[in-house]
Amino acid sequence: MITPAFELTQDPDFLTITIRVPYARASEFDVYFEGEDFKFYAKPYFLRQLTLPGRIVEDGREKASYNTDEGTFTIRLPKEVPGQYFEGLDMLTSLLAPKKLRSAKPLVEEIAASAEPCEEEEEEFDWEIEQTPYEETAGSSAALQHPYGFGNLRSGVFQRLQDELSDVIDVKDPDQTPAAERRRRRLAAEEAKFEPDHYLADLFEDEGIQHVLKYKPWWVDAHEKMTALQRESHQEHDTPTLVVFSEGEREQLRKFTNKSHLLDKRSRHHVYLGLIDLLLAYCYEIRVNEGDKNVESSWNIRKLSATLCWLESFTCIHDVLVSFGRRVLCYPLYRHFGLVTRAFSDTVMILQLGKAAVLKCLLDIHKIFLESDPAYILNELFITDYCIWIQKVKSKKLAALSESLQKTTLTKSHMGLELEELEAAAVLVQEEENALKAAGTVSKQQLLSSESETSDSEESSSTSSSETEGSDSDERESSSSEDGEINSFQGSLEEERTAPLIDCNGLRQGTNTSALEVSEGKSKGPLQSLPGKLIEELEMQMQSAMRLSEQPEGLATAGCTSQEQENSPVPKPDRLSEGAAGRGNFLEVSPKPNPLLFLCSTNEDKD
Repeated sequence: MITPAFELTQDPDFLTITIRVPYARASEFDVYFEGEDFKFYAKPYFLRQLTLPGRIVEDGREKASYNTDEGTFTIRLPKEVPGQYFEGLDMLTSLLAPKKLRSAKPLVEEIAASAEPCEEEEEEFDWEIEQTPYEETAGSSAALQHPYGFGNLRSGVFQRLQDELSDVIDVKDPDQTPAAERRRRRLAAEEAKFEPDHYLADLFEDEGIQHVLKYKPWWVDAHEKMTALQRESHQEHDTPTLVVFSEGEREQLRKFTNKSHLLDKRSRHHVYLGLIDLLLAYCYEIRVNEGDKNVESSWNIRKLSATLCWLESFTCIHDVLVSFGRRVLCYPLYRHFGLVTRAFSDTVMILQLGKAAVLKCLLDIHKIFLESDPAYILNELFITDYCIWIQKVKSKKLAALSESLQKTTLTKSHMGLELEELEAAAVLVQEEENALKAAGTVSKQQLLSSESETSDSEESSSTSSSETEGSDSDERESSSSEDGEINSFQGSLEEERTAPLIDCNGLRQGTNTSALEVSEGKSKGPLQSLPGKLIEELEMQMQSAMRLSEQPEGLATAGCTSQEQENSPVPKPDRLSEGAAGRGNFLEVSPKPNPLLFLCSTNEDKD
């Protein structure tokens, strides 16, 4: 026979059971229900017995239907007490347990314990009271192995599989290591693993950490909805619509074998505290990976949980929080105290949502370990038993546990790693570096400003010197050009003075006769550039050197100016009459200088 997949839902008046039987014959099926019992048969499926959390009644309002497309039977059964809330309809493993097994006593129990009330009827735990763990005597420690696992019910597992399971846990030879020694070794390992540089780097460079702190896992939205519903209806019970199990999770629950756990008060206390430790590690893993699973997920959960990694048995809530906080600051990639406090608040939310939310988290841990080769043994030691046990826990127990957890305080000073002193020293160093950097920036700016001022002054001085040199060179060039022009003019004048005069007929009187060629443009430039006094002096010398002679026609020699008359002014006759000589020739001074200036000398000069 095959146990079919099924799901239970409810409304105020009816309990609805949906059974998936895709290969059954819809015309042949049997349904039986009475009180808290429900049975279903449709070959080859057989739901042997469901033990319901409330009573149902047969009064004519019951109804059943079959969906051929989906292959599902839907059966609606009226509640005996309308409006009653059936708690734990998602706890499928517990519902599948036979009624006699649910109330049966363990096969092995102490006679004196038979008179004790059952677990759920006991008084509330005082979660704030630290309990002293049981210590083996010196005589019995050699003969007995030290227990571990869920409720400390296992022993000898690692002794047989030490080589294969050495990577799963950190404690060596756990069967022969007492609980106190495990704790001492754990604390020493955490002290050695803590790296101040890594912690400070995550503290001051926390962009990635701030991003994951903003992530909202599924329980945040569920908790907000639950709070809103409780505010409206003033009810405090599980709401099935807030926590929904997937088909894979339902299949996991159907595969679990229901069993009872023989737990005394001390063991139950360890189990509850171990549950907090598991949820803290799981919340950290979900947050830093934003809900995605990877190859490091199994390592993160078991490394952050001292319950799994060191087989620790805690005695109070504060010890659980301190252990988790220390391990977060020592082992994973993100080592930030903000992640510790955020996992703390996430765990409180999950516990307040009730055992359905806790079971969903445990099923996810179970799946992660099942897919990890070395960690699967932790399912056998812890997680499977937790998944079965949590389905039978009353919601008021989890509510009391979440309230006590919420009241517990956790600070950096509780970590025992001198975090506050380390942060203060780092802040001082950072302030000194900032001060030095600021001073260096100011000095650099001053140096740059002084250099710029120096370069500006050098540029201005070089500019002024270049201008001075340029002006000096211009003056030298102008003075040299003036001197050259004066010298050239004086040379020309000397040549004019010493040149032999020619007669009026153009005949040369001496061998040293020279002709002065002066262009019109060149003659004006030097004269115009000379000083006025020098020009007047030169004009007087030119006038004294020039004489206009008059020669009668037919004479063999031309009338010339004598040497004695050089200094006398040149007469400027307006007109020369032709009375005595008949026709005369004379040289007129034109307003423009002639290209050729003929100067003649008299015979008296030769003498």
